[in-house]
Amino acid sequence: MRRPFALLAAALLTGALAVPASAADGDDGFTIKDPRITESSGLAASRLHPGVYWTHNDSDDGPYLYAVDGATGETVARLTLTGVGTPRDVEAVSIGPGNRIFVGDIGDNLGGSWPYVWVYELPEPKELRDQTVRATQYVVKYSDGARDAESLVVHPKTGRVYIIDKKEEGGHLYEGPARLSASGSNVFRPVAPVELWATDAALSPDGGQLAVRGYFGGIQYAWNGGRPERKGRLSVPLQGQGESVSYSADGSRLMYGSEGAESPVEAREVPGGGANAPSSGGSARADGAGDADGSGNGLTVGALAVAAVCAALFGVGRLRRRR
Repeated sequence: MRRPFALLAAALLTGALAVPASAADGDDGFTIKDPRITESSGLAASRLHPGVYWTHNDSDDGPYLYAVDGATGETVARLTLTGVGTPRDVEAVSIGPGNRIFVGDIGDNLGGSWPYVWVYELPEPKELRDQTVRATQYVVKYSDGARDAESLVVHPKTGRVYIIDKKEEGGHLYEGPARLSASGSNVFRPVAPVELWATDAALSPDGGQLAVRGYFGGIQYAWNGGRPERKGRLSVPLQGQGESVSYSADGSRLMYGSEGAESPVEAREVPGGGANAPSSGGSARADGAGDADGSGNGLTVGALAVAAVCAALFGVGRLRRRR
């Protein structure tokens, strides 16, 4: 029999943190079960295979992409990329027009000292099975010098590639050429500030909204033709090392991933009810005042309240057991 305080805690958690269930399409959250995936650092919803999410390890894994079934958490395919060098620090994955997958080998754990990084492009396979896929490798440089980055997005209509660099005080959105070239370097230029220590980002399927996440919070922007306009905060779940974010294929949810063995992917409804709806958070301050990480994206009051109540109830339970 469950104790009254346990029932109360469960009810509080259900009311404050539960995600509305969807159909069995993998968009209500899952746990990555593949023991080979221990540093899931990017996440992208498949366009060809409903409920499937593409992910990859951070580093020291090789040129691999994993297709994970969001209904079961099981890997249904591993792609081995050819036509590319040895990956250094793969941090992001995004889906572009024509079901093209873009992979960002854009991290720089040496503090922004590599003179160039890479982006890989490959077709999304029509059949999900372990296979080798040839990719195109692009050399990327920044107009203002080398830097570390973990966020890459591809506009779903134009195919233009964007990168957000990772700075504790906030970085910038960098815009690539209209079309990447496999010969020579592709210079990315800063076009707009991003008020967050960004670990990943995602564009909505209609290209109208940009979601940027960090370790402790997130910001929703209106895309505004590639000059993002801040709309409000995102309800980012507490995770061990929050590294990834993706819109669900229908744009109704944001899926948040974390590194670690058997890492969870948690779902949150998009503010306003979907990718095409306006955000309800337009009054949020741009300076990040009052937030836990100074990024404009503090933990929600509801989540903190639930945590406090659960801690208190746990203490009551322990006291009763001692008696």
